[in-house]
Amino acid sequence: MNKHLEEIFKDKPLLEKIQRRLPTLFEMAELECTRGGQTGMQVGSLREAIIIALFIYRFGPEKVKDFPITEHEKDVELFAQPLSIKTITSKGFGGIKASWTVDQLKSREFTAGYRPSSDMLFIQVNWGSDGGIYYIPIETQIRLLEKIGIKNYINLPKEGTNPRGNNFSSSAMRRLVQDKDTMFIPIRWPIITNKSDRSVVYKRWIDYWSE
Repeated sequence: MNKHLEEIFKDKPLLEKIQRRLPTLFEMAELECTRGGQTGMQVGSLREAIIIALFIYRFGPEKVKDFPITEHEKDVELFAQPLSIKTITSKGFGGIKASWTVDQLKSREFTAGYRPSSDMLFIQVNWGSDGGIYYIPIETQIRLLEKIGIKNYINLPKEGTNPRGNNFSSSAMRRLVQDKDTMFIPIRWPIITNKSDRSVVYKRWIDYWSE
């Protein structure tokens, strides 16, 4: 367990700021990634940047190192310890990517050789309802994988389809978030009311052009 990340979950003033500010920041990210009323896949990278910015704000830039999106499980290092950041917009726990491998053979090879290699920070966005942030230590992930086996831990893509990656099974994710060693920050996500407002979607860039 990363003791520095654990500090965030025990810092009451910071927790209150996260609960207050994160929905607003994620809403801004979603609006920026909206085209024709639909949110693009790039919203995931923008959400990760918001979380990494939180780490830099809390610990300073010298303690935080980010990585290319090609890394399977390592999005950032916090005090030289790797961390995977996963976000999903859902009331459940299905559809969370373990990797973005699109080739069927490589997808199966990834699953066959998979073993957790970093802690996980999982953010469940549930607009208009409750979600939160889960810190799932690597030890918790390995313990569950060894208990239930890889076939129950990661879903293999169906034959003849474009898999767009390997998903953790919803049952495995549910057990991970409910584990006794998983830490949790509850967050209420208000409904986005202006998603189709083009002036909001492009406001930041309009402001730059207006300077």
